[in-house]
Amino acid sequence: MMLDKLFKQILQVSKKTNTDIYVVGGFVRDELMGLEHKKDIDFVVIGSGLEFARAFAVEVGEHAGTLIEFPDFDTARFVFTQEEKVVAENGEEYIKKNVLLEIEFAGARTEKYDADSRKPIVQSTSLEEDLKRRDFTVNAMAQQVIASGLSKKIIDPFGGQEDLKRKILRTPLDPNETFSEDPLRMLRATRFSAQLNFEIEPKTYQAIIGNRHRMKIISKERIQEELMKLFASDVPSVGLKILTDTKLIAEFLPEVLDLGGVEEVKGYTHKNNLLHTFAVVDNIAQWSDKPLLRFAGLMHDIAKPQTKEFVKGRGWTFDMHEHLGKKMTKDIFKRLRMSLDDTKYVMKLVRWHLQPIALMDDGITDSAVRRLIVNLGDDLHDLLILCRADVTTGNQYKKEKRLRNYDKLETRIAEVLEKDKMREFQSPFRGDEIMQACGLKPGPTVGKIKKALEEAILDGVVPNEYEAVKEYFEKIKGDYLEKAQEWERL
Repeated sequence: MMLDKLFKQILQVSKKTNTDIYVVGGFVRDELMGLEHKKDIDFVVIGSGLEFARAFAVEVGEHAGTLIEFPDFDTARFVFTQEEKVVAENGEEYIKKNVLLEIEFAGARTEKYDADSRKPIVQSTSLEEDLKRRDFTVNAMAQQVIASGLSKKIIDPFGGQEDLKRKILRTPLDPNETFSEDPLRMLRATRFSAQLNFEIEPKTYQAIIGNRHRMKIISKERIQEELMKLFASDVPSVGLKILTDTKLIAEFLPEVLDLGGVEEVKGYTHKNNLLHTFAVVDNIAQWSDKPLLRFAGLMHDIAKPQTKEFVKGRGWTFDMHEHLGKKMTKDIFKRLRMSLDDTKYVMKLVRWHLQPIALMDDGITDSAVRRLIVNLGDDLHDLLILCRADVTTGNQYKKEKRLRNYDKLETRIAEVLEKDKMREFQSPFRGDEIMQACGLKPGPTVGKIKKALEEAILDGVVPNEYEAVKEYFEKIKGDYLEKAQEWERL
């Protein structure tokens, strides 16, 4: 929606309620930097943020969106949505609500955590005190909403404009106090450094090191949210490096620190897997804007420290690290309270990230391509991005050769998809037909026959066509029925 219209609506509520209201934080910062505004804006109300939000919801009407209230924090979020008619694959129509803009109204407040609390104590205060409690000076600026839109006067009690020019992140108060009050701000420092390409001021940087233990009181959901925002930045490794250098990451993802370092045995060394991993994440960021895929890049070699072994005649090995990595990803994502779908997605990519390389080294056969397509499904495209990103060698010849091989593999995948109709793979001779032809009820024998048919298709024994698979079924069904009868006799 148009910002001019939004500010006019907010001004109307301001007049009706005789309440001053200010836009704060990232909106002011991005406006000064000439950056495109994001789809969320924060407002501070000199009074009750919750009551102002309720009045605003009445002003714009319930058709405009949804009001979400947080009474404990005197805060509410209004989400502007637009309805879109969507036709599903089965032909049914439904209404989808697309988010246009999210705005948050908060009463001017202070927040402070007790030593072991995950919930802050919230108290109302003045605008300047509210700005003082904010994370960094560049986010501690405000502009009042007035008749012409926003006041040209920027309320900047802590030198945020100067810090923008210097491209530094600095806390309004002593950083030890700021980080102790809300430890998540340390993680936000790494994220903003990556997003804005700003340096963290030395005193603030040292305070991260000194207060990192305070992260234990922050909920995993809040940590997860900040991590995903960090991965959304153009060069995520900027923030990741700060996390590892300060050891802040040890408080919620210690496994990453284990990737660092290089060992030597009899003159043989391996690459620094931490630096390699950071390069992979940045490579993915060049080809995909999916934060979760970039997170998969961070996880792809997570089990290398546990599988590292020096083998005479082979050198350093990391055998089966993709399998252990899949298990470690599950444990890590459970600890970070990631969703089940996100966990399964990253586990799959970690498990299969070596398969395309092995496939190319062994020769790209139709059978191997079919299995790759079936195992990855809709995530195959993302796997290939991860695999391309995994090529971080400084040897330009090797790098170009490996990337050309991926070009060939993608061509073969497209050919097999077209030729074998593999996009929604399953045997064209279905389970109900197997049961009818064999006189069977649902059970393991039906599943075994169906799996045998699918294996035959994948191995190229029969084409993925109904009549051919049915004919093959007639050849093998006797063996499975005989085995089933043997089990019944036992």
